[in-house]
Amino acid sequence: MNKLFKRDFTMVVIGQIISLFGSAILRFALPLYLLRETDSSSLFGAVTACAFIPMVFCSLFGGVIADRKNKRNIMVTLDFTTAAVILIFSCVLGKFSLVPLMIAVLMILYGISGIYQPAVQSSIPLITEKRFLMQGNAVINMVSTLASLLGPITGGVLFGALGIMPILYISIGCFIFSAVMELFIHIPFEKNTDGRSVFRAVGSDLSDSLNFIKYEKPVFLSVLGIISLFNLILAAMMLVGIPVIVVQILGMSDTALGITQGALGLGGLAGGIIAGAAAEKIRLKNGYVFLIICSIAAFFMGISVFEAIPKNIGYIIITAISFIAMCTSAMFSVSMMTAAQQQTPPNLLGKIMAVIIAVPSCSQPVGQAVYGLLFDAFADKPYYITTGAAILAMAVSLYSKKVFAVLEKESAAK
Repeated sequence: MNKLFKRDFTMVVIGQIISLFGSAILRFALPLYLLRETDSSSLFGAVTACAFIPMVFCSLFGGVIADRKNKRNIMVTLDFTTAAVILIFSCVLGKFSLVPLMIAVLMILYGISGIYQPAVQSSIPLITEKRFLMQGNAVINMVSTLASLLGPITGGVLFGALGIMPILYISIGCFIFSAVMELFIHIPFEKNTDGRSVFRAVGSDLSDSLNFIKYEKPVFLSVLGIISLFNLILAAMMLVGIPVIVVQILGMSDTALGITQGALGLGGLAGGIIAGAAAEKIRLKNGYVFLIICSIAAFFMGISVFEAIPKNIGYIIITAISFIAMCTSAMFSVSMMTAAQQQTPPNLLGKIMAVIIAVPSCSQPVGQAVYGLLFDAFADKPYYITTGAAILAMAVSLYSKKVFAVLEKESAAK
């Protein structure tokens, strides 16, 4: 691992820790602030769904930018931009209607994230030796989930004690610090000389990516379809369901929600550590097993809201389930991302990473909006929703077995 942590990779990791921590406390606090102020699951689901839409389109655009522009400069610019957006938001909060203001700022933040992540993901193979690629991806995944662990816990404590403003100021500091540090990172870059602007190149570059997937790696389409269905059925349910269940149904505090969201981060951290340590033992053909475990976790999530279960016990159950589901999800994500990177030509890395991030995300906003309505409609019987989602997700998991077997066969032949 010493050869993995060379200067540039180490600085990318540190920059990600700081930047993603700032992002994590925002993604925790802003939706919670909306839920507390409006007390509406439907509105919560609709607003968070709207926020995801620009991330989908910006991820595709971000992939093109990542392959044509200096990846370090992309990260620096976007971190400074995010700090400016939050500063403006902090100045106008309370002076405009909350819902449209929240939709606008969340859409901007998720859009920035959509451009930012392809730059990070496509830079890893350029600053990491091939034999350390899975470990490198595992470290980046762990960084993301470490931020997801610390962000909600910190955000929950601060939000419960001091409100939203200190969180906004802390996040501004994180993004500025990260941007300044990223200025000193060197990521190999060859300037594109075809004379086309980024905007003119979007269509043709994305066409190249889709043609590569369609004709050379059709198994990628099947994997993306499976992940998209899983996001629609299960990921969207958890994103909406966990805050609604903890805050509204179980009646827990903001700090308690922060701990539960922190359990998600801790699970992701554990999954990343396991994926890095057991990189050579993780088989792609067993990808369906990870999905099955997540489906079972969602089933037990329903048990946490049974009328016969005391609310404190229900809270413990849903927190434990959050840890298990995220741990499994992280292991799955690391293995899938590494397989895609290994089978993609360097000139298409950014665009393919963008497609892999964006396409499965297309289904998530739809799921979030629907689950917001369902949790309002079945507020007295939320286990109907979680159990139904678990059954559908299990069916997708079992179907995926043959797809992941093909993916491993192609990966082994590479």
